[in-house]
Amino acid sequence: MPKMMGHNKMGVPEKSKRGIKGVMKEILTYFDKLKLPGAIALVIAAVGAFLTIVGPSQIRKITDLISSSLTTGIDLNAITEVGVWMLGIYGLSSLLMWLQHYIMATITLALSQKMRGDLSQKINKVPMSFYSKAYHGDILSRVTNDVSTLQQTLANSIPSMTSAIAQFIGCLVMMFVSEWRLAIASILVTMLGFLLMSQIMRHSQKYFISRQSNLGKLNAFIEEIYSNHHVIRLSRAVSKTEDSFEKLNKAVYTANWKSQFFSGVMQPLMNVIGNLGYVTVCILGAVLAIKGDITIGTIVAFIMYVRLFTSPLSTLAQGMTNLQSAAAAGDRVFDFLNEKEMDDESEKTAAIDKVKGDVVFDHIRFSYQDAPDKTVIKDFSAHVKPGQKVAIVGPTGAGKTTMVNLLMRFFDVNSGEIRIDGVNISQMKRESVHDLFSMVLQDTWLFEGTVRENLVFNQVGITDEILEKACRACGIFHFIETLPNGFDTVLGENITVSSGQKQLLTIARAMIQNHPMMILDEATSSVDTRTELIAQRAMDALSSCRTSFVIAHRLSTIKNADLILVMNEGNIIEQGTHESLLKQGGFYAQLYNSQFENTAG
Repeated sequence: MPKMMGHNKMGVPEKSKRGIKGVMKEILTYFDKLKLPGAIALVIAAVGAFLTIVGPSQIRKITDLISSSLTTGIDLNAITEVGVWMLGIYGLSSLLMWLQHYIMATITLALSQKMRGDLSQKINKVPMSFYSKAYHGDILSRVTNDVSTLQQTLANSIPSMTSAIAQFIGCLVMMFVSEWRLAIASILVTMLGFLLMSQIMRHSQKYFISRQSNLGKLNAFIEEIYSNHHVIRLSRAVSKTEDSFEKLNKAVYTANWKSQFFSGVMQPLMNVIGNLGYVTVCILGAVLAIKGDITIGTIVAFIMYVRLFTSPLSTLAQGMTNLQSAAAAGDRVFDFLNEKEMDDESEKTAAIDKVKGDVVFDHIRFSYQDAPDKTVIKDFSAHVKPGQKVAIVGPTGAGKTTMVNLLMRFFDVNSGEIRIDGVNISQMKRESVHDLFSMVLQDTWLFEGTVRENLVFNQVGITDEILEKACRACGIFHFIETLPNGFDTVLGENITVSSGQKQLLTIARAMIQNHPMMILDEATSSVDTRTELIAQRAMDALSSCRTSFVIAHRLSTIKNADLILVMNEGNIIEQGTHESLLKQGGFYAQLYNSQFENTAG
């Protein structure tokens, strides 16, 4: 099984490498457009928060006007004037808060759009060896869940935290201006909340990292299980997979529960601290009011200041919780974006104008990067002449598919050369090498789209006549005629396509591509005998006058090959035609006879 990114050998989530500060710094470096609008939005948020602080001072004026006018008559005009002033302040504050949310939502959505686009491009830039150590579902989780977590945190939590900080500082100043003794008493009570909050945050970060990592593992498992659901049911492994799912689901639940527990503790903790602040202000304020040091309006204003003073603490606590999730998500996103890419090949200019198909394997040696001491291809040499049909056979693990991957430059050789028409393919761009070949693989791939879109797939100028000719040659045209809309039928859940029909469609796709060389990798292994004969005729027509490489376990399908390369343990141990190899009575003859005996039995 491939290793999960962001985990050690035991599968335990690693500690966040960047932390909140590091992730935020990398985001700002990654997306410059976030800086100026983000700064403007944060300033607006701060101004809006400061305006809300003016409210209690106006309420104090109203309270003092009422209390001082109880015996002489209430001055309604003065109270109305203060009320209108308050209405204007709160209205402007609300407008500014809406504006900052609009700005942050706009730029963070642009960030997430760019990030998903870059992740999508990154998938095509990392070497093939990367996918041997990463689950597809985990990569999907980074593109969806982790990017979404980052976007929501940046859009909501950071502006809210900025407003909270501004409100906190503003309240602190106004409290000292109003009554310094009440201010000191309120701060001492609130400091208890700060200390408890910092301790909770310090111990909760690992659970937020674990939550994101385990969610990626669960997504990977689900993607793997559902894509092979028929195999699981046929193997009667439903209960086993359900047990595995329950373990992964429980790990997500546990990490979520622990992270949400710590997150949930902060809000009631801040409420308790806030209520203690109210009690402190009421008791101490009453004593000072009896002494005549302060007015009732000051006590009323101070009670509001305490609410405005402790409320930011709750916001900050929730914001820090969200930032911890964002830090874990950001680590996973940037880990993938910073993965080593394939070498830049923009300077490579080697090309083949008119492809003949002369292919030379010259003392090829290859081992995978994650296992350099295990040589897969030891010393492979062969010469394939233009137009020849070459079959590569051998037991599982002999290196057959690896040779094709080297020919396509999905991997690069450690030593030796592969030359096409005398040109070393290492001097050509990968895309130029890929354009030389059509491929038909054992694993068929059809996407949800019309039959036409699946057949044409990235080709231009393909007419209905070309489509019909290819489909007739592959024996699939009759099936297409039975579909509701022919070539324009959408291949979705409502259309049943058998494995054999899928394989014939992929052969037709390769025929339409019309590249000068062919690679057929176990192309008929998943079809019935009748379909195999049809597919074999189609592939023979497809490979006519083309240099073609055929990997096959069914040796009966490659009897007409011009050259058969017999591989074992990374080397060519025999080569020749079907008849000549049988006469030798060597390894190939043993393989062929064993298959014949099994078939006869």
